[in-house]
Amino acid sequence: MKPFHYKDVTYELDEQGCLLDPKQWTRDFAEGMARECDIPVLSGEHWDVIDYIRQTHEQTGVCPTIFAACKANGLRPQEMQKLFPAGYHRGLCRIAGVHYRLSTVPYSVHLRESVADLRALSGDKVYTTDVRGFLVDPDTWDENFAVHRAMEMRIPEGKLTDEHWRILYYLRDVFQVEHRIPTIYETCESCDIDLDRFEQLFPDGYHRGALKVAGLRFIK
Repeated sequence: MKPFHYKDVTYELDEQGCLLDPKQWTRDFAEGMARECDIPVLSGEHWDVIDYIRQTHEQTGVCPTIFAACKANGLRPQEMQKLFPAGYHRGLCRIAGVHYRLSTVPYSVHLRESVADLRALSGDKVYTTDVRGFLVDPDTWDENFAVHRAMEMRIPEGKLTDEHWRILYYLRDVFQVEHRIPTIYETCESCDIDLDRFEQLFPDGYHRGALKVAGLRFIK
C-alpha cells in the first residue's frame, strides 16, 4: 500500500496505483488522480465516462470492459484514447477509483476456476497462476497455455484463430522487446482491427481476455 495526498486528504492505493477502497473515492480524488495520468483538467466528457464506470460498478460489482464504456458513451477508441491517454485500466479506471480486479463473484467460483485450470493443463509442465487465472511469470507462457486458457473462456467455440494469434503474438512481442503492455488502442491499430471485431474475438475484454490468454497482466 502507498498513500496518495490531494487537497489535504490521504487516500490508500494498492501496488498498481489504484484506490484500495472504492468507497473512499471522491470527485476530488478523481481530479488529483487525473493529474497523475496527464490530464490537467477533467471536462464534461471525462466526467460522463467516469460516472458511467462508477455507476456500473455500484450496480453490478464489476468494472465494465472498454467495449461497454465506449458504446455506452458513444465514443470511438481513438476518442477514448484522447480523453484518457494513459489507457483504460491505467488511466480511466484509476481515476474512477474502480479496479478491474474488483468483483462480487463469490470466492467459490474462483476456486472452481482454479480447479478447472489444473485439469486443463496437459503434459509435465505446470503453470503458476493467481486466483484470477493470470499467469504469474510471463516468461513461462507458451502456445499450450494460450490454447487451454482460451478453452475455458468465452472465446468463440473455445478455439484460437489466426486473428487471435496475430493479436497474441503482437502483445507478446511488445512485452518482450519494450518491456511494457500496449494499450488496446495500440493493439487495434497495429493489428489492423476495430474495437467491435476485437470484442467478438475476446468477449471477456482486453485485460480479462486477450492479456490473460497472452500470459500478461498489468503490474505497476
